[in-house]
Amino acid sequence: MPKPYPREFRDVVIAVARRGEAPLKRVAKDFGISESCLANWLRGADVEDGARPGVTRDESTELRELRKRNRLLEQEKEVLREAAAYLAQQPAGKIAFPLVRELAAAGASVRVPVAVTCRVLGISQQAYCQWRSSPVSQRDWGDAHLIDAALEIHADDPADGYRFIAEELACRGFTAPENRVWRICSTQQIFSLHAKKKGCFRKAGPPVHDDLVRRDFTATAPDTKWLTDITEHPIGEGKLYLCAVEDCYSNKIVGYSIASHMRASLAVSALRNAIALRNPAGVVVHSDRGAQFRSATYRRLLGAHGLNGSMGRGGACGDNAAMESFFSLLQKNVLDTRRWRTREELRLAIVSWIETKYHRKRRQRALGKLTPVEVETIYTTATAA
Repeated sequence: MPKPYPREFRDVVIAVARRGEAPLKRVAKDFGISESCLANWLRGADVEDGARPGVTRDESTELRELRKRNRLLEQEKEVLREAAAYLAQQPAGKIAFPLVRELAAAGASVRVPVAVTCRVLGISQQAYCQWRSSPVSQRDWGDAHLIDAALEIHADDPADGYRFIAEELACRGFTAPENRVWRICSTQQIFSLHAKKKGCFRKAGPPVHDDLVRRDFTATAPDTKWLTDITEHPIGEGKLYLCAVEDCYSNKIVGYSIASHMRASLAVSALRNAIALRNPAGVVVHSDRGAQFRSATYRRLLGAHGLNGSMGRGGACGDNAAMESFFSLLQKNVLDTRRWRTREELRLAIVSWIETKYHRKRRQRALGKLTPVEVETIYTTATAA
């Protein structure tokens, strides 16, 4: 079937023919069309202009739409009539998918498309197609996969709530809105460790490592014993969290991470920074029983680099006293000095104090009135000699 000529081309040909400068046969030949085709175009143009009786283009379009609407109304009427008879015979709660299939069958008195029946009955056409392909619902099958993935994500980081789990599911290729993830987490009792009601106190989780430090925060060489913990500080935008890793030999902060959340990734990032800078082997990494340090991701990082995990008792701050002492200095020298409005402002202040003041200028009596950088420099020089 030949393709129709563009509207612009037809208008130009009609305008040239109406000028009468050349016979219609010559005009048709010049433009590469037949004389009968040109005559039909001229008759149609006369009808559009009102010079000849007939149905215009707009009237033809309107007539087609009316016929289409009339046919659709007849189909909807048939759907309602059949639905009333069908639902009157079926028990309450019976799904209407079989009715959709019967009306769409070729043997029906009035064949109604599936889209029309689903729209009239308020049924999802996609749900009907899924039911037709598989009588067993795929939603439960999908929920089972989501539950397995959510449990795995929560095991990696018990501090994750349903919002973080939904984000991680999306990263793993699952398509599930937050409402569905919330429903799954609620039915499976997958809750964040930080989600607790007022007046309720959550006990510390079980230790995943033995206490290898036993309140002995001294070391004979760098990178033999590390301490780590997390502190928080409220600001104008909410809260800012700092996870730091301290070397017991020089009291130097060998790794840290700052973020707006207290997930396991915060502790993992701080430990990764320390590993990248120090390249240790066989170091004892001591912490409390926080969920971040008990997460599967954190434990895998320890095992991958040959580090030995250590944990104190629950609710015993003295088991990590040296780390608490550093946070106390940070609180006095930075956090409590003024009101902080933004996280970026406080983050820069913390990093500047650690790198310029604490490491290189603040002398400590426990180190013989030396700075952490001086202590490690002396040890490196002596070892090289």
